[in-house]
Amino acid sequence: MDGRLANRWRLTVNEKKFIETALASNLRIDGRNPLEYRKIIIKFGREDGSSEVQLGQTHVMGFVTGQLVQPYQDRQNEGMLLIFTEFSPMAGPSFDPGHPGESAVELGRIVDRGLRDSRAVDTESLCVLSGKLVWAIRIDLHIVDNGGNLIDAANIAALAALLTFRRPECTLGGDDGQEVIVHPPEEREPLPLIVHHLPVAITFAFLGSEGKLVVDPTHSEEAVMAGRLIATVNANGDICAIQKAGGEGVPQSAIMHCLQLASMCAISITKKINSAPWDYVFCSKSNFIL
Repeated sequence: MDGRLANRWRLTVNEKKFIETALASNLRIDGRNPLEYRKIIIKFGREDGSSEVQLGQTHVMGFVTGQLVQPYQDRQNEGMLLIFTEFSPMAGPSFDPGHPGESAVELGRIVDRGLRDSRAVDTESLCVLSGKLVWAIRIDLHIVDNGGNLIDAANIAALAALLTFRRPECTLGGDDGQEVIVHPPEEREPLPLIVHHLPVAITFAFLGSEGKLVVDPTHSEEAVMAGRLIATVNANGDICAIQKAGGEGVPQSAIMHCLQLASMCAISITKKINSAPWDYVFCSKSNFIL
C-alpha cells in the first residue's frame, strides 16, 4: 500500500472481518455494491475559480488563481500549472497543521500528473510575452474532511475550479510594443482557460486475500485494502495516467478491467461537471453503478 496516502487509521480485527465478509456477498458497509460510486455534490463559489466537492463524507475545496511570472528557461512560450494541497487538522487524526506533509505532496502530484501529462490545459495560450511573461495558474486544494478516496474528490474539485476561472486579458503596447497592459474586468471581459478535456481520476481498491475489487473506497475500506490503483481517463476513453504504488501485484486482466470501468465512470462524472450550473448547487439524484 502507498505509505504516504494510505489510511493510517487502524480497524479492529472484528471490523476488518465484517468488511471482508460483507464483500464476499457483494455488499459494502455503507450499503453500496462493489462497483457503485458515492453521491457527488458540486458547488461553485461566488468568485471565479472556486469549487467545493463532497464525495460521500469526503469534503474538498478548490481555488484557482493566476499571476504573471517569468517562464521556465526550457519552456519560454508556455505558462505554468501549479498544484498545492493543504490538509485541515479536522480532516483526520493523521493530519497535522503547518508545513505540508507527505500525504499532501503525494496527493498534489497525482492530480498534477493527470492534468500535466495529458496536456488538458493549453499552457501555450498562457504566454503573454515570449521569454518574459506568462501566466502561472495555481490550484489550491483544501481537504476539509476525509471520508475516503481523497484523490477522486480533489481531482473533481480541481477540474471544476479550472473551468470557472477567468484571467484578465492582456495586450502589448508602448513604443516598442513590449509593454504588457493588464486590462481590469471593468474594461475588458476576463478570459477563461482553454481546457481541451477533463482527465478524471478513478480510484480502485483491492480488499481481502482474494483482492476483491471496489471503486471509490471509503475511509474504513482504505484502512484494510491490500492495494490501490488510480486510473485517470477522460470521457473519450483516453488514458491520461495510471498509478499503482505498493501493495499486492495486480494481473494485466484486472488492470484492463479497471480501465474499462474508469472510462464509464469518467463519462458520468464529466457530464456532472459540465451540466452543473455555476451559480447553483448540483447534486446527483442517485449513486451510479458501473
